Amino acid sequence: MAFNHLPAVVHDAFGPLWVTPVTHSMPMADFFTPGRPRAGTAAQPSPRAVLDRLSAGPGRAARITHTEHLPPRAARYAVWPDRVRSEVIAAVQAAGIEHPWAHQARAAEHALDGESVVVSTGTASGKSLGYLVPVLSTLLDGSEAPNGRGTTSLYLAPTKALAADQRRAVRELADPLGRAVRPAVYDGDTPVEEREWVRQYANYVLTNPDMLHRSILPSHPRWASFLRALRYVVIDECHTYRGVFGSHVAQVLRRLRRLCARYGANPVFLLASATAAEPSVAAERLTGVPVVEVADDASPRGEVVFALWEPPLTELHGEKGAPVRRTATAESADLLTDLTLQGVRSVAFVRSRRAAELISVIAKERLGEFDRALPGRVAAYRGGYLPEERRALERALHTGELLGLAATTALELGVDVSGLDAVVIAGYPGTRASLWQQAGRAGRSGQGALAVLVARDDPLDTFLVHHPEAIFDQPVESTVLDPDNPYVLAPHLCAAAAELPLTEEDLPLFGPATVELLPQLESAKLLRRRTKAWHWTRRERAADLTDIRGEGGTPVQVVEKGTGRLLGTVDASAAHTTVHDGAVHLHQGRTYQVKHFDIDDSVALVEEANPPYSTTARDTTAISVLETDIEIPWGEGRLCYGSVEVTNQVVAFLRRRLITGEVLGETKLDLPPRTLRTRAVWWTVTEDQLDAARVNPEQLGGALHAAEHASIGMLPLFATCDRWDIGGVSIPLHPDTLLPTVFVYDGHPGGAGFSERAFHTAREWLTATREAIASCECDAGCPSCVQSPKCGNGNEPLHKRAAVRLLTVLLQGAPPAP
Repeated sequence: MAFNHLPAVVHDAFGPLWVTPVTHSMPMADFFTPGRPRAGTAAQPSPRAVLDRLSAGPGRAARITHTEHLPPRAARYAVWPDRVRSEVIAAVQAAGIEHPWAHQARAAEHALDGESVVVSTGTASGKSLGYLVPVLSTLLDGSEAPNGRGTTSLYLAPTKALAADQRRAVRELADPLGRAVRPAVYDGDTPVEEREWVRQYANYVLTNPDMLHRSILPSHPRWASFLRALRYVVIDECHTYRGVFGSHVAQVLRRLRRLCARYGANPVFLLASATAAEPSVAAERLTGVPVVEVADDASPRGEVVFALWEPPLTELHGEKGAPVRRTATAESADLLTDLTLQGVRSVAFVRSRRAAELISVIAKERLGEFDRALPGRVAAYRGGYLPEERRALERALHTGELLGLAATTALELGVDVSGLDAVVIAGYPGTRASLWQQAGRAGRSGQGALAVLVARDDPLDTFLVHHPEAIFDQPVESTVLDPDNPYVLAPHLCAAAAELPLTEEDLPLFGPATVELLPQLESAKLLRRRTKAWHWTRRERAADLTDIRGEGGTPVQVVEKGTGRLLGTVDASAAHTTVHDGAVHLHQGRTYQVKHFDIDDSVALVEEANPPYSTTARDTTAISVLETDIEIPWGEGRLCYGSVEVTNQVVAFLRRRLITGEVLGETKLDLPPRTLRTRAVWWTVTEDQLDAARVNPEQLGGALHAAEHASIGMLPLFATCDRWDIGGVSIPLHPDTLLPTVFVYDGHPGGAGFSERAFHTAREWLTATREAIASCECDAGCPSCVQSPKCGNGNEPLHKRAAVRLLTVLLQGAPPAP
């Protein structure tokens, strides 16, 4: 797609995208002359010089709120353990690696000792080689065994693309080893005729947790020879297994361990993770076995210049007259354009497929103003492309045919793209772990690198660009998952019983909650106890009871009314707010309007339209306390954690003018309420605390509501979640607490561990919340502090100053941090 000219306003998934004429920040003579990039040559500018050019235009320097310089780091080498086969060492040396880095050798040593190990080092630190060397050496040993199949290994990746990349890497490295190593991908794209060969002959099977859950484990008799010989289980990018998804994967791995034990195998787990807090603790919770930690990164690194960038305010005003800041999408498109003109090989990371396409379109349009050949040097990269299209883009970026790429996180995980000089991150990606993962994509060949975080108009982004210590002086987050969540555990107990009847000896493997759940599963007639074992009672497959990605419910199909063409799907959990009758729905750059939402059949009928407005659902939420697990005093108030039931109902939607966000009208809806039993953290305040904070009854609702919004926006700084993973309710007089109360809850049945993390870091979390509100320059509240993009009440009422006073008094009574 190409535009001959850009409109004054382009509307994207983040709201109005203010497009201004591009005004480049340096004389044209300083721009790189189109041609091959100069990465790796003496002429390549330093990261500091590139940043200086980006910030040289009118008003540009003021957008940089902080610059961090990370000095280069020298490599520390070691030798491979003497138990590694000489043929494997020769193959590694043939690939150009004479000596391993120290952390690679340590990981291999633990693996060969039969100890499960997690390698938690930076991007491009060679984690893959640390586990591949012992795996290949063991496969080579096994190939000489008389049993024919020999030793086997299993590789798990969170995405199919990463598994395919790893197969290519294994094939290249293991080529000198001949038929001793037989890698094969087994996923939903594997042709039926190939699957039987994989089951019978492959000794290094690369797959994903979904396929392990739905296909391999339920069909374990057909995998008997593979499971019987299983020596290693590699879990790549294990930091991505968090929340509900991570909890499901933890139980899938316990089912795998149980079946392996029945076949006489006890595999060693080898985990690779981006830098994470307490990686061994997270790895043990994921696998259920003790895990040794290797976190001392011995790989070399070039210098890194990391800039925090805040887009400017525009002259326009949005909701409640709040000033509108230029979007991170538009600002990142400008930066990608300028970097391309400098000849700097760059990637701009965004949070949605739509934004990736949009940045690419804008950058191409602006580059075409200077040279017709330049638009072909920029592209988008996202999920949904064919594998060959992605590979072609990766090759083009690697060789220099492409200079700029606008990418979703599809490029974040593991895909080897070396030679990048700069990374632009359009909006904080939700966790520091992900931030450093994306920033680490530049400088992967050892050269210097520039990283720029462009803030969205959001409380957390605004806080971070003005508090750089929250990024650069803090460790990355702990991975949050809860395998004991009964909503997660119950279907896996059913799946395990369907694979092999559950016995008393199996129960400790699945955790302490198992004993309480089994009678409930029996009463629901899902399991039946016979003698000493529990059996699956249904005809349908037990593994089909749950989607381990935690989407929940049948996805709603979005169908074009006139043609019957399926456009796509929407998660059941989001359907009431996004595809209700009258909703404006975006799909592949086209705008549709929902004509009818059939809840019973999970179908939304749409017609292509071009209304001059967007739609926002309004809902009501009630919350009741089911059980309080922990309660501690906060001065006169209380901080609590426990189980709650949330009742939510979408009652109407607002039509908002595209350009200004002005509300044009409200339409009532008649949708059924939905209930969610989950986990929550909540705090209460007393009348005396309200008096001390000078919060009168007229201000109370707005103060609580503003504090709730801001605290939800800040929680991703302390728990590995996105603000869309959590919800909140604030009530001036709650019937269960009989006090003014603010709740923040996990948006998943049974909880996901986020609110528990909030409870344990409440002092730091609410302190950051108060500071984020107080430091915002607006008068009455804006999207950068207390307004929420998902508020069901239209951001009414909100009282910014009263929220600051209330949080100040609340924090004065907070117990000392442990």
